[in-house]
Amino acid sequence: MKILIALDDSPHSDRALEFVTRMRWPAGSRVIVLSILQQVATGLATPEVPGTVLAVQPQRQRRIEHLVARAEGTLREAGFSTEGLILAGDPREVLVQVAQRERADVLVVGSRGRTGITKLMLGSVSSHVVTHAPCTVLVVKQAGRATGERMERAS
Repeated sequence: MKILIALDDSPHSDRALEFVTRMRWPAGSRVIVLSILQQVATGLATPEVPGTVLAVQPQRQRRIEHLVARAEGTLREAGFSTEGLILAGDPREVLVQVAQRERADVLVVGSRGRTGITKLMLGSVSSHVVTHAPCTVLVVKQAGRATGERMERAS
């Protein structure tokens, strides 16, 4: 099975990585760790976008490289073969494109839990990939208090 996991430097991604390592997957499953650098606009012009240059901050890139390497190490310790990818662009589009290109069986993303106007204004990566990805999408939500209470009562 080919598992694509999208990570950023948030607790929601940590939860998704933890979920993948704890789940039972078919023998020989491979995990592609993907992190996406969003480009930021500057005041310089390019032929593609007049008046704007899309750039990536070097310290952000180093942080993402460390994040992907750390996630790969965690997954290898759990017995997975891994590949790390760092790409630039709109996370919603890049995730769908990589899932298609890699023929992923499942795409795992963390959920920030945005609602209301924040979700409307910023968009939801998880909602977009659930709608557009060519494979099953697993959205891992942050464990909440209610979930913990239910688990304690079940024990």
